[in-house]
Amino acid sequence: MTAEGFAFEVEARDGAARAGRLTTPHGVVETPCFMPVGTKATVKAVEPRELRELGAQIVLGNTYHLYFRPGTEIVGAHGGLHGFMQWDGPILTDSGGFQVFSLEGTRVMREDGVEFSSVYDGSRHVFTPQLAMRIQEELGADVIMAFDQCAPGTLPRAELEAAVERTTRWAAACKEAHGRRDQLLVGIVQGGADEALRRRSAAEITGVGFDAYAIGGLSVGERGEEMLSTVELMDELLPRDRLRYFMGIGDPVGILDVIARGVDVFDCVFPTRMARTGTALLRGGGRLNLRNARFAADLAALEDGCDCYTCRTFTRSYLRHLVTQKEMLGAQLLSLHNLRVLLRLTSDARRAISAGRFAEFANDVAGRDSAGG
Repeated sequence: MTAEGFAFEVEARDGAARAGRLTTPHGVVETPCFMPVGTKATVKAVEPRELRELGAQIVLGNTYHLYFRPGTEIVGAHGGLHGFMQWDGPILTDSGGFQVFSLEGTRVMREDGVEFSSVYDGSRHVFTPQLAMRIQEELGADVIMAFDQCAPGTLPRAELEAAVERTTRWAAACKEAHGRRDQLLVGIVQGGADEALRRRSAAEITGVGFDAYAIGGLSVGERGEEMLSTVELMDELLPRDRLRYFMGIGDPVGILDVIARGVDVFDCVFPTRMARTGTALLRGGGRLNLRNARFAADLAALEDGCDCYTCRTFTRSYLRHLVTQKEMLGAQLLSLHNLRVLLRLTSDARRAISAGRFAEFANDVAGRDSAGG
């Protein structure tokens, strides 16, 4: 790798599924790995020490939001994001691209970037590849993302093609602007579910040359077979010795699907967002809606066999009480459980890959009783 203090090695393969090891200046990340999302320098309702206890190895911060609140000067006064949020492990920051391009109606495309209105006060700003690199350098994350145009696959093909062109141009600008050698810069492949555009984007982004690659645009509209076919295509087109990141997937079945197609790391707000709605994830892909009256006198643990603090300590009845009474502890306890489900799932998947039994493992997980309510 060109980044200093980093290394990535694929240690085992089982079909397309991979077990690897990413070394960073703030520690090792064993893959496959789910990365909890800490948008504003905090994983909602979960303390840093709890993240460690749950098995989290790396967390995410959001460039767009941290740029506006509290600003990079304040983060920098703490020595960067690690000191600011008191997380001593690896951190990844996105480029702000997804947030900027989600502001439909206020954004204006420019050749050098995107002009938009801040969600905080309505003030006008322009994000460019150069600014995205400067912000992420000042935040000090270990892994940072190139600024791209995150275009949903539902766009007309001409607009998708234009997004691919911008993504390539901006990727090259990001690489040129990035000056910190102690950060790993990730290039992002776009193109929706269009095979020809994905092939083009993969060729152009790998041509620019990055230490790791992300599959972007598949969490903003494409699901099901189209999504999986695109991930399979990326397994064919991306370098086999580089880390692969799927941006935005967080359900157990979806995670296993992309692991089976060669993805190493992934993230999503899904587990903590579901917790705040009173929903518990189950290892086999099902869900429990704790608002359901059938749990009012249920003295069972949330999920049988789960080793998280919530399942070891509290009943479904108590958790339902917290949820229906809108007590903060309900969201906290469900967040702990939901994150543990995904972190344990990926840890077990790694062991299964190393043992050459990933397909059996995935089938076993999918076959569990996942009836929700």
